[in-house]
Amino acid sequence: MNYFQTAPLFQLYGEQAEWPLAEMLHCETIASRSRLHNWHIRPHRHAGLYQILYLHRGRAIVSLDQARPEIAGPAAVEVPQAYVHGFEFDADCSGHVITVTNALLTQLAQRLGPSAAPPSHPVLHRFLSGARSDGLHEACTHLNAQYAARQPFREAQIEAWLTLLYTRLRSHPADGAPSPRAARGLQHYARFGELLEQAHGRQHAVAWYARELGLSTTHLNLIARTHAGKTPLQLIHDRLALEASRSLIYTSMTIGEISDALGFSEPAHFTRFFRKTAGQSPRDFRLRVLGAVDTPGMPTDLSGRPADDPARDGSPD
Repeated sequence: MNYFQTAPLFQLYGEQAEWPLAEMLHCETIASRSRLHNWHIRPHRHAGLYQILYLHRGRAIVSLDQARPEIAGPAAVEVPQAYVHGFEFDADCSGHVITVTNALLTQLAQRLGPSAAPPSHPVLHRFLSGARSDGLHEACTHLNAQYAARQPFREAQIEAWLTLLYTRLRSHPADGAPSPRAARGLQHYARFGELLEQAHGRQHAVAWYARELGLSTTHLNLIARTHAGKTPLQLIHDRLALEASRSLIYTSMTIGEISDALGFSEPAHFTRFFRKTAGQSPRDFRLRVLGAVDTPGMPTDLSGRPADDPARDGSPD
């Protein structure tokens, strides 16, 4: 069976819409999505997303490529990007599913050091009831509450609970975890993702990434389309747009400063790129998002210049 031909490519299960710009994490209960699908999440895959399933109570059969282990709560499953996975839950299952962009995962792992490197293949963790599983349940519960709320310091609290959850998984040895086959194309795709994290602000062409991977541009294009459903150039632009949107929301940098930081030769070029990617100008995106989210400590005019200054963002709308 060719799993990459038969398994659909989703953002969240059942959703093919683009991952929301600037959104780097999603958290929900197992029941909130699984109940809609009769507790059966069919095999599928995600591009550029790492997923943690924490099963607090109940039993489930986990599909990981061609392996189908059974787990009982408390247990956790880590699924790196692009791996085919699915779940068959008992109807009384409880727990959480946390989906994280590779950008956020990479930043988190780098801050924690070499021992916190993300897993290269799916991993199962089986826990005895006790302090460790209670700590995971607490971290997931608080993470979900902060994700659903719009309170001051929401991002900082989400990242704190995610860090606690992730470090507890990294400090717990995998228990009987299967090691699904790691196709060479998937290894190249994972390495391409790592290069994107390291070099997205330098505006390298697709040919540069192909050379770094020891591939032809045609081969890299095939790998990206197979594992992400997009071309390498689209993935490069997606990562650049994500960084731009984060800078617009969470920093007081001017649009001109963001343009320079991301390697654009002129702010007008950045504005055209962002408008094409996000469907609106950087200024309008910033005003729209910050109008809906209370961001303590940020100036009212995030350009840092007087609101009536027509050149405050360094570029046209």
